[in-house]
Amino acid sequence: MINFLQIYVDSGASDASTGLMSNISTSGSIILMGIIALVGYIVQARLQSVFDKYSRVMSPQGMTGAELAEKMLHDHGIYNVKVTHVKGHLTDHFNPQTMTVNLSDSVYSSRSVAAAAVACHECGHAVQHATGYAPIRLRSQLVPIVNFSSSIATWIILIGIAIMSATSNATVCWIGIGLVAMSALFSIVTLPVEYNASERALEWLKRSGTLKGDEIEGATVSLRWAARTYLVAALSAIATIIYYISLINSRRN
Repeated sequence: MINFLQIYVDSGASDASTGLMSNISTSGSIILMGIIALVGYIVQARLQSVFDKYSRVMSPQGMTGAELAEKMLHDHGIYNVKVTHVKGHLTDHFNPQTMTVNLSDSVYSSRSVAAAAVACHECGHAVQHATGYAPIRLRSQLVPIVNFSSSIATWIILIGIAIMSATSNATVCWIGIGLVAMSALFSIVTLPVEYNASERALEWLKRSGTLKGDEIEGATVSLRWAARTYLVAALSAIATIIYYISLINSRRN
């Protein structure tokens, strides 16, 4: 559709047709965002279903998520990271600033396969940090930039649209899109970080004999669906940029 419209415009279509193309492009980007949002909902629902399933399968060693996290850290020679408890469901995360692996209610005291997978995944981030894994270092450096840019990007774009309407100058709009792009970059950098942390977790669970056979398969499935939520987030961030670009182009025509 895009190629057809471009050929049509290049062949001498009227300004009205150019405006129609911009409107179609904007509508298309909205549809794309809607599709990605639907996919995100499906992936999140599937992740919850998988986690619930393997939360009922107990780890053969009977260790809690917290105990497994400490064991994995120590097996990697990491003793300066503390395993702590945080409220919520699947709110687990590694904080490099406080050097803590924070495990949620459904993981910290649970002895399930799902809890083992999540706890060791977060420890995978701690191992990345300890070994100087480049993508996690880059992601940490992007955090303050993204926090700032995401807080003002929408306002900059709105101001830019107002200026463009009065002066036809889109410079401020493009600055806003550049700020939005920082969030997209963060989401893209996050992908190798999350996938690598899962690989480290599964490798340790196998090597240590903590999980075997069907338990490893359950952990793999759980982490695979968790990783897909980050993939959807990256696609959503890219779709947002496409939407803003199409919106600005439609305003200029």
